[in-house]
Amino acid sequence: MSRYRGPRFKKIRRLRTLPGLIQKKKYQFQFDPKKESITFSKKKKQYGTRLEEKQKLRFHYGLTERQLVRYMHIAGKSKGSTGQVLLQLLEMRLDNILFRLGMAPTIPGARQLVNHRHILVNGHIVDIPSYRCKPRDIITTKDNETSFDLIQKSIKSSKKNTLPKHLTISKNNEGRVHQIIDRKEIGLRINEFLVGRILFSSDLNLSK
Repeated sequence: MSRYRGPRFKKIRRLRTLPGLIQKKKYQFQFDPKKESITFSKKKKQYGTRLEEKQKLRFHYGLTERQLVRYMHIAGKSKGSTGQVLLQLLEMRLDNILFRLGMAPTIPGARQLVNHRHILVNGHIVDIPSYRCKPRDIITTKDNETSFDLIQKSIKSSKKNTLPKHLTISKNNEGRVHQIIDRKEIGLRINEFLVGRILFSSDLNLSK
């Protein structure tokens, strides 16, 4: 299944807040409280609940089904809670790090910056949005006016947002990764423990 490229408001109305999918200013007045209370008062089956949690991950981080299954396998082989490791892997993607630093308004916007080769990691151009950042990585832009203006515009509009503790950004727009993100700092409301089973069932379907 390919990456979703359809209407973003449609997914936000169904799955509620997805901070990385669209700017807050554009959707904060879109919800009808009456409709919301009716929708979420309905009882959901166990499968439907798990599916919704999985879809939150997919659409927030902009992943394909296969990518999410692959991350789940990596998390399953790592030490610690599989669900927590999965979220940490997704949070340490370069496109997400740019979004969390405020260098891009959304994760799709961050992905575009990376694809267009505006971003440097430790002084080297990285054009792979899924690049996994590590502690002590330094993230900057190319030394040209176009790249600087794109980042500066986004940072100015996101100044009020507080950065998670594992990231900092300097006055000259130099972002730094200090450590692996803590679960408490992840801005997405999700129950990661419900994602595992439905992902592994998806994996069986994909392998046929």
